[in-house]
Amino acid sequence: MQKERRPSKKSLRSLDCLNVFLADVRDGVGPYLSIYLKASANWNPAQIGLAMSASSIATVIAQTPAGALVDRLRQKRMLIILAAVFVSIGCIAMGLFPSLPVVLGSQIMIGIAAAIFPPAITAITLGLVGHERLDRRVGRNETFNHAGNLLAATLAGLAGYFIARKAIFFLVAAMAVGSIISVRMIREREIDHELARGDSEEGEEEDNQKHQQRYEGILQLLSDRQILFFTVAVVLFHFANAAMLPLVGQELAQGKGTSDTVYMSACIIVAQLVMIPVSNLAGRFAHTARKPIFLLGFAVLPIRGVLYTFSDNPYFLVSVQILDGIAGGIFGVLSVLMVADLTKGTGRFNLTQGMLNTAIGVGAGLSNVLAGFVVKSAGYNVGFLILAAIAVVALAVFWLCVPETKTGVNRKASHQTASGSH
Repeated sequence: MQKERRPSKKSLRSLDCLNVFLADVRDGVGPYLSIYLKASANWNPAQIGLAMSASSIATVIAQTPAGALVDRLRQKRMLIILAAVFVSIGCIAMGLFPSLPVVLGSQIMIGIAAAIFPPAITAITLGLVGHERLDRRVGRNETFNHAGNLLAATLAGLAGYFIARKAIFFLVAAMAVGSIISVRMIREREIDHELARGDSEEGEEEDNQKHQQRYEGILQLLSDRQILFFTVAVVLFHFANAAMLPLVGQELAQGKGTSDTVYMSACIIVAQLVMIPVSNLAGRFAHTARKPIFLLGFAVLPIRGVLYTFSDNPYFLVSVQILDGIAGGIFGVLSVLMVADLTKGTGRFNLTQGMLNTAIGVGAGLSNVLAGFVVKSAGYNVGFLILAAIAVVALAVFWLCVPETKTGVNRKASHQTASGSH
């Protein structure tokens, strides 16, 4: 029998608060940056695409080492604190000095910090609650994360409209302080750091076998066809998804004055309102099966891309964000759970997350660069249609090549079955 972990209410509530505050910290100012650079600094779409991709490129370089670092170090809370400080400094610098060197340097700093947050938070979560309760806990994490995004988007819209666009940068810095306070309140002694890196739980039948080989090497992880196809599907998903909202923001910024920030906030608010219940439900339903739920998340992305070409009416663009909420809510929960399934007992949970997020960073960075140049030469509708076509390919790869990971058989047996089917 597995030993059930029982972390204190204080640690679990602090984890809730951490997810609320980090919602607006881990990506910096995100899509608001494209609006700010176009409307306030008069940057062209190609320059904006370069600035948006700088953070993703930095994340590509830092993500895998960050995952390995989280696996190795016990000071996971301190890593989150340092990353939050980096994001705060970068956002303040961009708000005060929106020149190309400062923006690129700040985006790189934010990208490095963003590499730390996902593996560190999920490692702390796994170390607190264990594998058996991970699905509902990750669903709860994402629910509070989206609630935090909703709060931040509301405050950002109000600050951008009534104060100034650059006030959004200082809002992120303030939330970084809240995240630092929250993570310090999680009790260190309640985190099982061996479990947090993906070890099997005490008493599991496969535990002895796994510890005979101890931790899998990187080459062993890369040779796992389940992980490989899952990575390809997820990268294509992010390649299609990453540039969509920034492109919407650029459309909204064309001749609409300060209301562009309000419309962008509305886009984010609508998506986050949908993500809150979707994340919670995804965590609950994923207890029995992962793939059918994740397929729904993949399926709505190409529909969203095509719908953006129907009209540039701000109210229509905002309403399409309902689909973003469905996809985002599902993705945030199921991606973590499927990686946990695929790496259970290997001791390489966070390293694998890091490698996966490195690949995602490549897709997201190239998405912004490609979209920026396509829009500059062919217009917004062509850009949206190209992204939608890539989303269809992502759906096909996941549907045809990625098996169900929530099974009663051990990982090696399921891997052999998957290998034989391809």
